[in-house]
Amino acid sequence: MLETPAAPAVSASESRLARSIASRARQHPGKSGIIELRDGRDAFAARVLLADRAEQTLDIQYYIWRKDMSGMLLFAAIIRAADRGVRVRLLLDDNNTAGLDDFLGALTSHSNIEVRLFNPFRLRRLRPLEFLTDFARLNRRMHNKTYTVDGQVSIVGGRNIGDEYFDAHQALSFVDLDVMAVGPVAREIASDFERYWVSESARPAEAILGRVRAATVREVIAAAEKVLQQPAAVAYIDALQSCPFVNDLLMGTVSYRWSDTRLVSDDPAKGLGRQRPRGTMLERLLDTLKVPRHELQLISPYLVPTRAGERAIAELASEGGVKVSILTNALESTDVPFVHAGYAKRRRKMLKAGVVLYELMRVARVRSRRDRRLTGSSGSSLHAKTFSADRSRVFVGSFNLDPRSASLNTEMGLVIESPALAEQIAAAFADDIPARSYRVRLNEAGRLEWLEQRENGVIVHETEPGVTWWKRAAVRLLALLPIEWLL
Repeated sequence: MLETPAAPAVSASESRLARSIASRARQHPGKSGIIELRDGRDAFAARVLLADRAEQTLDIQYYIWRKDMSGMLLFAAIIRAADRGVRVRLLLDDNNTAGLDDFLGALTSHSNIEVRLFNPFRLRRLRPLEFLTDFARLNRRMHNKTYTVDGQVSIVGGRNIGDEYFDAHQALSFVDLDVMAVGPVAREIASDFERYWVSESARPAEAILGRVRAATVREVIAAAEKVLQQPAAVAYIDALQSCPFVNDLLMGTVSYRWSDTRLVSDDPAKGLGRQRPRGTMLERLLDTLKVPRHELQLISPYLVPTRAGERAIAELASEGGVKVSILTNALESTDVPFVHAGYAKRRRKMLKAGVVLYELMRVARVRSRRDRRLTGSSGSSLHAKTFSADRSRVFVGSFNLDPRSASLNTEMGLVIESPALAEQIAAAFADDIPARSYRVRLNEAGRLEWLEQRENGVIVHETEPGVTWWKRAAVRLLALLPIEWLL
């Protein structure tokens, strides 16, 4: 499985993908083609199908890659590509690679696969101990997510690699959003990957992991093949075949939104605390999105506005006359409860300023998988990161509205000039989100209330719904601690 032919002679600009895209792009000079990947299975199928059509390069960059069913299926796809002679480069943040060392070592033994780790741990089995001696570096992580094929097509957004991101997890599914991009911005993303690949923080995996024994390689590959033969994996693959998007992608009939699209990305030097003054992605994102004049809609799973962010949002709503609407996770639906503490203490002032605030329920009432749109299914947790300004400009990427994204982690995303995409977000806030979220408000006494829409009326909750009293108490206690800069 690991022996490969020589690399192909075809250049990325001459690949079938390039020729297919060029014929459409000529009709939209200077613009990039965008396809939203809201459905988890569509998002997974796009990655596998693109890997199977790669001819020259496959450049992949992720914060998390789980060793579960979807993770193994995608590993198998990139190995198939490498076996055909495709050059595969895999850049993973090292914070979440525990348990993957043998598999990553096996990948590096393939002549067409290179693996690098961002801000790696030297102590592979005792990682927490290394925080004691190198906390400043190890606390900075690469949160970027990109998947680029032949330098021509890129998938970017909020999804990591794992079952919960691709609707393959029975207990929990993340509500997430990626976009598939072609045209000028895809080439920008390819260049940005190169910048991270050669950065000081990206270290060759073999230098960190050491040499992998041949027996270990065989065992790892056998384990991967065993996962792929399990009934759940077979059923998942069968389900993918029925996705209309898969057929459209196979037939080349997918419909792009052609828009002016810009990449905003942190300098990888941020991973070492060396970014230029006023050079963070947040500052460039604010410059690119511009100050909204009429309307701002924010979707962020981990919302920690800080005092400065709380004041800026409140001023925008109360003094600027901008209608600000926000969707984040309810305490019952968040997968990181301590982050909720950094948000909870900021709610009251934002509400007083007129901000419209929604918190996604853990159990969303939907009739079918295809009916979920922006807000998920049963057992869902919000993970999408998208903003819309004045119903004309949209951001999709990895950036959370929290101090960690602003100051510590590297982040990236796309700013898309698309009124049609912005209108979809506005429509979700008008219809879909209120039906599947708690509307948070202040009552006449100035206390928080959570409104839940049901078929027979509205239920008013006087405490955060769906959680125990001790969890609410723990969040209140955490909110008092000076840890906001870490969240």
